[in-house]
Amino acid sequence: MAKNAESGQGSSALTLSVKDLSRSPGTGREVQETVATPKDFGVALVRVPEGSPMELSLRLESVHEGILVSGTAVADVVGECGRCLDPLDYEMESHIQELYYFEAPAPQGGDEDDEHYLVEDDEIDLEPALRNAVVAALPFQPVCRDDCAGLCAQCGARLDEDPGHRHEVIDPRWAALQQLREPGADTAP
Repeated sequence: MAKNAESGQGSSALTLSVKDLSRSPGTGREVQETVATPKDFGVALVRVPEGSPMELSLRLESVHEGILVSGTAVADVVGECGRCLDPLDYEMESHIQELYYFEAPAPQGGDEDDEHYLVEDDEIDLEPALRNAVVAALPFQPVCRDDCAGLCAQCGARLDEDPGHRHEVIDPRWAALQQLREPGADTAP
């Protein structure tokens, strides 16, 4: 499936002109730019906030089939720990490598669902390719530390602050016997 920006070409702040590279295999240029992050760059617990700066360090190269874009995107990630719900805030680097085709490639057995990006009107829209690269690099279950113990599932206590915390769970089938063990329980019939 050939794609460009979902809302049409030229609608994204991440649209770059490649007129100087079009149909000139072997030519290339560097792009060093800081852009505002578009909306919806995230998953359930972590995201790159909309409007926050994203530093792009890209190499655009003209090849026979289109324009090859490779490089990195560096952005600040915010969210919460999946175990203890503490806030997270860190910098993440994502790698990108995408080919923007001059013409949509013909589907080849089973490639109908493959996503292909196009050069349209001598422009490429980096937003969908960056979204795929950045969101794919975000952790599905982010943690504040690898050894974070999280929260007690029963009462919500922080297990890092009380490592011996536990609840005695009594099987309800044995509850009547537990009463016999308690001090002051009447054992006479």
